[in-house]
Amino acid sequence: VSTGLSSIDWNFFVKLPRPVGQEGGGVAHAIVGSAVLVGIASVIGVVIGVGTGIYIAEYPGHRLVPTVRLMSDVLTGVPAIVTGLVAYGALVVTMGGFSALSGGVALGLIMIPYVVRATEEVLKLIPTSVREAGLALGLPRWRVLLFVVLPGAASGIITGVMLAVARVAGEAAPLLFTAFGNQFWNRGLDQPTAALPLVIYTYSIAPFPEWHRLASAASLVLVVLVLVTTLLTRLVFRRRY
Repeated sequence: VSTGLSSIDWNFFVKLPRPVGQEGGGVAHAIVGSAVLVGIASVIGVVIGVGTGIYIAEYPGHRLVPTVRLMSDVLTGVPAIVTGLVAYGALVVTMGGFSALSGGVALGLIMIPYVVRATEEVLKLIPTSVREAGLALGLPRWRVLLFVVLPGAASGIITGVMLAVARVAGEAAPLLFTAFGNQFWNRGLDQPTAALPLVIYTYSIAPFPEWHRLASAASLVLVVLVLVTTLLTRLVFRRRY
């Protein structure tokens, strides 16, 4: 904290890195890049993860549920670098280059099993009587699920999503094979992009003291962003529900 805090100033958030040997500069490009990557990952992780969690929790008797649950459990234990290699083979090779899109997909694949498990466990906490009450009123099952069950479980699901975001926000290994990194602003989702974890990794192993300073500051910013986002989410939904 002391090393990172002493290295943070306004330029850190709004400037690009300076050439080697020059002091100053910042990692604005990496902050924006991380936001883009996490945004792409969140879309993939939430849509697939929540949908799969609903399927497992609400249709436990379906013959595919054991297989889907097993696959989810296996994905939880897959190393992040392996997920990066999968995204590299599926997207980077296919698209002909590194890109923010491939990096976001890699992080999204890591998010999915965590969101699945959180959604499944939270939905199991909703009493069966709540579902039966909605069905007794003549509502179709999908409306009961969408307007009765999910609102009651929204707080827990979003908390699980935020934990998954915290899990992937600091991942550097899969981004080495997908997003790759960039010293300038990213001009599109099909171009390489910087990210805070990549900056921390690259700058930490470099022999330049100025880069070490930026790496310490980036580490502190990354931890604080995850902490503040998680706390705000908990506070907002604790008041609402």
